[in-house]
Amino acid sequence: MGLPRPIPYIPPMTAPTSQIVLGHHDGRPAAAKLVGGRLDDLLIDGADADLGPGAILRGVVDRAPKGLGGVFVRLPGTTGFLRGTRGRKPGETLTVQVTGWPEPGKAVPLTDRIAIRSRHVLVTPGAPGLNVARSIRDEEVRADLLATIHDAIPEPGDTGAILRTASAEADPADVMDDIELTWRTAQAIMQDDARDPTLLLAAPDAHEAAWRDWADVADVSEDWDRAADLLDALRSAEVQVRDATYHVEPTRALVAVDVNAPGGGASGLKANLACARDLMRQLRLRGLGGQVVIDCAPVPKGERRQIETAFKVAARACPVDTNVIGWTPLGHLELTRKRERRPISEVL
Repeated sequence: MGLPRPIPYIPPMTAPTSQIVLGHHDGRPAAAKLVGGRLDDLLIDGADADLGPGAILRGVVDRAPKGLGGVFVRLPGTTGFLRGTRGRKPGETLTVQVTGWPEPGKAVPLTDRIAIRSRHVLVTPGAPGLNVARSIRDEEVRADLLATIHDAIPEPGDTGAILRTASAEADPADVMDDIELTWRTAQAIMQDDARDPTLLLAAPDAHEAAWRDWADVADVSEDWDRAADLLDALRSAEVQVRDATYHVEPTRALVAVDVNAPGGGASGLKANLACARDLMRQLRLRGLGGQVVIDCAPVPKGERRQIETAFKVAARACPVDTNVIGWTPLGHLELTRKRERRPISEVL
């Protein structure tokens, strides 16, 4: 027997550093999340940011067209559409919340299930119950957080609240303050007796949304020039990822994605998997949603399941709701994605 070979030292893998960069673009609040020095997420306010997703309004029912399964609602300066309502009469007032950006020429999408989200808590008027996010699995931490939320809201009534993931690592005093402030905001909104279309709570601007949703990043910078230098790449449809290239091109009906492989054989599978790992980030940065149709690089049919699984894994990790629908007869992969962001072509 020979001498045993020494085990090579393998340094531990470290997560790429993350940073939030705050600034302004054309005088409007803007925020970027950098991971490993590259753009991972981007928020830039548009001219009508107050009526963006999350805004809460008092609306007035206008009309209920047949066959659409909902009613049009008059809002301040615009019109919204509320689905799944029965018995609503023209002239009736109701409290609604914007769920996404409207498609060109269409009404603002609305819901009557109000949810007020802050950094540590989600308050749900009309949906009672005090809970902790399922992502927090440590039983001792869950017990402490449940005690905190019950102390902050001793008489919840018909309003509920859920402590978000960020609350697990936060200072208990900060969590308590956030619960109390968000709760008071919810009570004031639901008790407002306005009879005309009224904006009750504006959508969060880019800086507030970054504070609320990127709680896992502690490093905050105001060197916006660093982020601005990375925006130019978003003006091009072409995306280079390793040895593959794909193009992201929005049309009026859908977002078309074309994946190209540098050569034949296994390169097609590698290109498609590389696109799967990167596409959600690109759609996020470009503010694209709705129907997404991917023309994958040519591969044998037996490899489609592996590609579809890679897209599903990436979709689950993305903060924007995305569903992988499946393959079409022509061999395209289809996704549907919530319109949470404004297209980058509109905000730049």
